[in-house]
Amino acid sequence: MEEKRTFKLGDRADQMCLTCKEERGHVVASISKTGKVTRVSCPICGSRVPYRAGTTQRASAKTGAPYDRTRTYRRGQVLVHSTFGEGEVTAIIEPQKMDVLFADRMRRLVHANA
Repeated sequence: MEEKRTFKLGDRADQMCLTCKEERGHVVASISKTGKVTRVSCPICGSRVPYRAGTTQRASAKTGAPYDRTRTYRRGQVLVHSTFGEGEVTAIIEPQKMDVLFADRMRRLVHANA
């Protein structure tokens, strides 16, 4: 029997982004009193849309390269961290800081650190 996952605010939920026209991890933005996800936010385009339960995750066409703090990343790039797993760069904060959305939550990492 399949176990249903419970979400919290800030968790990652995969869904097709209608604005970006790409399936990606969205950030849970609101939850109903019964504990169901009601709205999610796309970390790339910023759109906030209703959550559609039952969205299936396709095999990703993007394969992430291993995370390397000396490498420079750009928004939308997929990487694989040794501890956190696969993540997608959602924003470049400063020349050497970026936000990455992993399966569990958003994390701030360094990059281009020579």
